Amino acid sequence: MAALVAALAAQLSDRVGLGAAAIAGRTGRAGAVILGTALALAIANALAAGAAAVIAPLLTPNARALFLALALGSAALGGIGAAKPPREGGGRLGPFTAALVSGLALGLGDRSQFLAGAIGVRSGAGIFAATGATIGGTVAVAALVLAEPGLRRVLAGPMVRLPLAALFALAAIAAALSAFRLI
Repeated sequence: MAALVAALAAQLSDRVGLGAAAIAGRTGRAGAVILGTALALAIANALAAGAAAVIAPLLTPNARALFLALALGSAALGGIGAAKPPREGGGRLGPFTAALVSGLALGLGDRSQFLAGAIGVRSGAGIFAATGATIGGTVAVAALVLAEPGLRRVLAGPMVRLPLAALFALAAIAAALSAFRLI
C-alpha cells in the first residue's frame, strides 16, 4: 500500500505521465497509451523488485531504513522542480508501442521506481512494492492522459507538486530519524 500511494503521488508530476498525455493527445488513442505505459511501469518496477531482492539481505535494518529515507528525500527534491515536458517524437510508432518505449526511456530510474525499490528493501517484499507502484503509477498516468489540458496543468503543477514534495520530505526525515534510532 505504501508503494501504491508513493508512486501515485510521485508519478503525477513525472515525465512518464506527461509523455503519455502528449502521445495520447497526438494519436487520440488514450486506452492504448495507458496500456503501453502500464506495461513500461510494470517492467521498470519489476527491475526495482529484483534489485530490492538482491540488496535487502545485504543491509542491516537501520541501513534499510536509511535507504528508504534516501529514496523519499530524492522524491521530495524531484518534486520541487517542474518536470521538463518530453520532446515530441516522430510519430512512426503506434500509440501502444510509442507509450511503451517512451515509458521505458523516461521511467527507468525515476522517482517512483526508486521508491518502489526502497520500499521493497525496507519491507522485504519487493514484488508487492512493485505491484503497488505499478498500480499507483498507472492510476496517475491514466488521470493525466484522460484529464483535460487545464486539469492536467493543475495536477502536474506546483499547487499539487509542492505539497506532495513536502510530504515526501517529512516522510524522509521520519525514516532517517528512525534509521538512526532517534525516534
